[in-house]
Amino acid sequence: MTDPVAALSGLLGGKGWLSGDDTAPYRRDWLDRYGVAPLGVARPATTAEVAGVVRICREAGIALVPQGGNTGLCAAAVAARPDAVILSLARMNAVGAPDRDSGTILVEAGVVLAALHEALEPHGLIFPLHLGAEGSARIGGLVGTNAGGSHASRYGMMSDLVLGLEVVLPDGAVWDGLRAVQKDNAGYPLRKLFCGSEGTLGVVTRTVLRLFPAPKQRATALLAFPDLASMVAFGTFLREEAGEFLSGLEFFSGLGMSLVTKHLPEIVLPFETRGAAYLLVELASSSRHVPLDDILAFTLEKGMEDGLVGDGALAMSETQRAHFWRLREEQPEGQRLEGAQLKHDIAVPPGAIARFVEAGAALCEGILPGVRINPFGHLGDGNIHYNLSPPEGRDGFEGKGPQIGEALARLATGMGGSFAAEHGLGRTKIALADAIRSPQERALMARLKAAVDPSGTMNPGVLVDAAE
Repeated sequence: MTDPVAALSGLLGGKGWLSGDDTAPYRRDWLDRYGVAPLGVARPATTAEVAGVVRICREAGIALVPQGGNTGLCAAAVAARPDAVILSLARMNAVGAPDRDSGTILVEAGVVLAALHEALEPHGLIFPLHLGAEGSARIGGLVGTNAGGSHASRYGMMSDLVLGLEVVLPDGAVWDGLRAVQKDNAGYPLRKLFCGSEGTLGVVTRTVLRLFPAPKQRATALLAFPDLASMVAFGTFLREEAGEFLSGLEFFSGLGMSLVTKHLPEIVLPFETRGAAYLLVELASSSRHVPLDDILAFTLEKGMEDGLVGDGALAMSETQRAHFWRLREEQPEGQRLEGAQLKHDIAVPPGAIARFVEAGAALCEGILPGVRINPFGHLGDGNIHYNLSPPEGRDGFEGKGPQIGEALARLATGMGGSFAAEHGLGRTKIALADAIRSPQERALMARLKAAVDPSGTMNPGVLVDAAE
């Protein structure tokens, strides 16, 4: 049998095959908690090279770990054992010409999300997915994790924005599903199957994405609320009044605001009233004829009259708008600078957000008295980044992190929600999924994995346990 390392090196050349210390930038996950030095890193430049890498690894029984921007939080894109090969899509970063009439674009999987945004600007078009890691996250990884971001309530998840895919399957065959239509009911919707599969069913190499007209105007406000229940009630009213123009509905807590202003002193609250919760509201339209400012001003005035809104500010310039968004986007950084933290990626029905946060706080307090709760996220779709900091004066969670995580996961599930809203299962949440999701659901996932990848070489140990 041919030496697989020699075969991979011969196929990819010096730029395409990395070994030894050259693999260091690819080894560790975003949180620097997982990952070992792999056998090597394959950096193919074409779909044919990806197929060659997949075939070589399959024939040699080598685990293959697809990696995009490696910005995930569940360790799905790093090697768990030293005999694995990481397959980086970084060199496959071509952006096609947008089809303005159809509202689509063909891109390679290694395209960085921010680069796609920049490429579309001159054409008056947008790809509406936005998230904190967009300067590093790549399209293939976003497909693999079915990313959502801050505008998912208006435009949907990645699975709603992907029209077609090209995928190298576990046997090295290439599935060409690059269809640029929204309606395609000729059998199972296979493109949906790969959205959220985290590299366990194949390697996404190219995708056709939906585009939208760029907004010609926006209206943005930052609001303070006395409690989460008032915020949720106002959000319901706002959705009813603003409807299809509502593009951002981002919330964060009083603790989150305090941590940001404590550790990033250049960021200031644009009004005097402090709240238990804050809401960043943005309306957008591709038409200049929609009175967005009037709609937002009316809702804000009505919210104050009804006693829901404590205070607020309207962005009067693009600079002010950017400052409001920075307050929301720096929530993770403020907590990181505070010290140790536990991250939880929860989703509940939007109307249950206040109940979940309050019930979750009681659960966490019962497990670790004094623990500090810092929820923030997306009111429009119910996604809560339910993050915790240790009690004041302590630098850790006394080993109670797993107990807290399972309690919150069970609470979310009981409310009709999910413990894996945006970041997937990866390697870190498989035990949680096995404990909480039904045996039938987990077995069905395992059967799908076994049917598509019978050799088990595609990202083993991710999503479903290799032993299942």
